[in-house]
Amino acid sequence: MELTVQIVKKLRDFTLRADFLLHDEVMAVLGASGSGKSMTLKCIAGIETPDEGRIVLNGRTLFDSTQGINVRIQDRHVGYLFQDYALFPNMNVAENIAFVTPGGAAEKAQKVQACLQQFKLADVKDAYPRELSGGQQQRAALARLLAAEPELVLLDEPLSALDTYLRWQLEQVLRETLAGRSAILVTHDRGEAYRLAGNIAVLAQGQLQQPRRRESLFQNPDTLAAALLTGCKNVSAAQKIDSQKIMALDWQLPLTVQSPVPGEIKYVGIRAHYMELGQAGQANTYTMEVVQVVEDVFSYRVMLHVPHTSGVALRWELPKSVWEKMGRPSQVEVYFPPDKLMIMEE
Repeated sequence: MELTVQIVKKLRDFTLRADFLLHDEVMAVLGASGSGKSMTLKCIAGIETPDEGRIVLNGRTLFDSTQGINVRIQDRHVGYLFQDYALFPNMNVAENIAFVTPGGAAEKAQKVQACLQQFKLADVKDAYPRELSGGQQQRAALARLLAAEPELVLLDEPLSALDTYLRWQLEQVLRETLAGRSAILVTHDRGEAYRLAGNIAVLAQGQLQQPRRRESLFQNPDTLAAALLTGCKNVSAAQKIDSQKIMALDWQLPLTVQSPVPGEIKYVGIRAHYMELGQAGQANTYTMEVVQVVEDVFSYRVMLHVPHTSGVALRWELPKSVWEKMGRPSQVEVYFPPDKLMIMEE
């Protein structure tokens, strides 16, 4: 499967620009609410029309503004799972699945039965959408989507409306469902994106960055938007001192980094769980004042800043056992590992 997307669409607050290639994989689009994630999927599915550009799926042109091509939704062979699942309210589960299933009567009945078994819906096959739980609705919507045998699957925040326990259960169903398929998943949940997709593209205010391997993106986000969307809690404006040193302006800390510092450095970041307990006199280790301690379920979030400065506080996250063993100090020596400092040029 190969999908080429090169589209531009003017929205109310910004212009959506997406340019990427998808090839036999699950790709996640990670972005905040209102960033253009759903609109990107809708343009691919044919629900919305881009202002310009082209979309090509497996050699078939679905949209081309210069040639006047805009293939109908039902002819695109693209499956779209809406946030609210959009099951037909006047049809029961079996009828919802059968409605989109290709083939003759006998073949269709066999495929519907297989879908009901695969998604554990046989016991509710005669139930209507309003009679189903949220998890059952999601499984019914997935079953209907796959029964149509789409070439490409589009998932619009499929787990966002579910509680934590059910969300985890259905994520497992989704992972099994997507195995060996080509799909695009849009989400604002970085963990969900990491667990379900091999490549992740960050979308910020309509600008879709090039997809990257998930490990590379989280280790070195490159941009401020990518750092924030992948969950980095500590970001400071930065200035180059020399090829290996920078000044974190907001934290008021000079820091040594592992990679050569680019001339156009703008920000530096470090994830809250990458900071370490250090020793006085150790390079990249500073005495930090504890300004606040917030207890979480399994960890403490310790807010720190450089004493006698107006520096912005950093968040340090560590297991409860570690913080309690330290004796809950008012000051602590904190080490900033050079290889964990993330340099951003934009």
